[in-house]
Amino acid sequence: MDICIIGAGHVGLVTGACFADLGNRVICVDSDRRKIGLLRKGRAPFFEPALEPMVARHLKTKRLLFTADIAEGVRKSVVIFIAVGTPPLDSGDADLTGVENVARSIARCMTGYRLIVEKSTVPVDTGKWIHRILSESIPRKIPFDVASNPEFLREGSAVNDFLHPDRIVIGVESKKAQDLLKELYRPFQCPLVVTDIASAELIKHASNAFLATKISFINSIATLCERVGADVEKVAQGVGLDRRIGPAFLDAGIGYGGFCLPKDIEAFIRIAEKLGYDYKLLKAVKQINEDQRRSLVDKVEKQLWNLKGKKIGVLGLAFKPDTDDMRFAPSLEVIEALKKAGAKIKVFDPQAMGAAKKLLNGVAFAKDPYEAAKGSDCLLLLTEWDEFKKLDLKRVKRLLRQPVIVDGRNLYDPAVVRKFGFSYVGIGLGKG
Repeated sequence: MDICIIGAGHVGLVTGACFADLGNRVICVDSDRRKIGLLRKGRAPFFEPALEPMVARHLKTKRLLFTADIAEGVRKSVVIFIAVGTPPLDSGDADLTGVENVARSIARCMTGYRLIVEKSTVPVDTGKWIHRILSESIPRKIPFDVASNPEFLREGSAVNDFLHPDRIVIGVESKKAQDLLKELYRPFQCPLVVTDIASAELIKHASNAFLATKISFINSIATLCERVGADVEKVAQGVGLDRRIGPAFLDAGIGYGGFCLPKDIEAFIRIAEKLGYDYKLLKAVKQINEDQRRSLVDKVEKQLWNLKGKKIGVLGLAFKPDTDDMRFAPSLEVIEALKKAGAKIKVFDPQAMGAAKKLLNGVAFAKDPYEAAKGSDCLLLLTEWDEFKKLDLKRVKRLLRQPVIVDGRNLYDPAVVRKFGFSYVGIGLGKG
């Protein structure tokens, strides 16, 4: 099938590369000409495991093309996915300017029937607005359909998530749109949920809201565990073995971050407000998440007595491992709070250093984890990269000025770390 993906970001590029891998002919469109230049050389503009080799491979098969010309993509494709960013406004609403502009551009370029599919995360009723914009902007009477096909990709495993999904959701309003999307997704062996567009839009927000709620729930349990001397990991294990609940997203830590969950929770709260509903549950989820950052800074201060003039080595900056994405990363808030308290910060991340240098001022950037530890009063872990678990703890202890580890992701086994002579603090791991 001939497909156009408008927006070559974390969602659009993965979607385009994977559809090409399944045998489709894909044109990815992006207004960023520098990004297009990189992609035409087979280089991904961000880190995502397995993505860059897939892009390079299908450039050679010519099943994957990149252009800054939206007209080229629309002319040559039947199915057009809108995968542009929907960043948060100050109000918490999703900024749909990009979606609107793309819809108008598509309308002006159409020469025959097209199926326009929302892939971006958008508020409910966006599909109606896209339909209205297309109807108003098409220069002559040309048939089209609008559909919703929300993405459920996790950064760090997005390629695998696309190729092996738990489910595929399509929101459609015509049999033709339904048949096209069913044919496109025919190779996948997973449940296919077919519904109206509004329901599909809500499924995406509801899914992310539930995941964020699970994270904040286990973090609130972690707070109770610290006060009574219980172990949150054992509690999570016992709870997660219930098949109605499951173990996923029950890892206590410093809370959720990244581009999706924070903005989607904020947007969902605003959607509810506009519909006359006070979404108190999600407001509490958001508050608990914010409290986790402050709580971690308090843990560091408690270990060091005070923070002014202390040196803190920070391991991990990206919002999660296996990505270089710094958008809404918890590390940004934690580091800013430590700096404000007078601490001196030295940081290291395996992939996110380039992005971090554009966002962090007044910090030192280490070449590896050991340089981050050298001369520091505390080693603070903020992202659970696997390589940090393999550190030589004897060497780390020799390099630190004080043998203190504050583990914001519960990466380490407390008994093992303490055996090396460290003062160790995790999240929800009792009073120790």
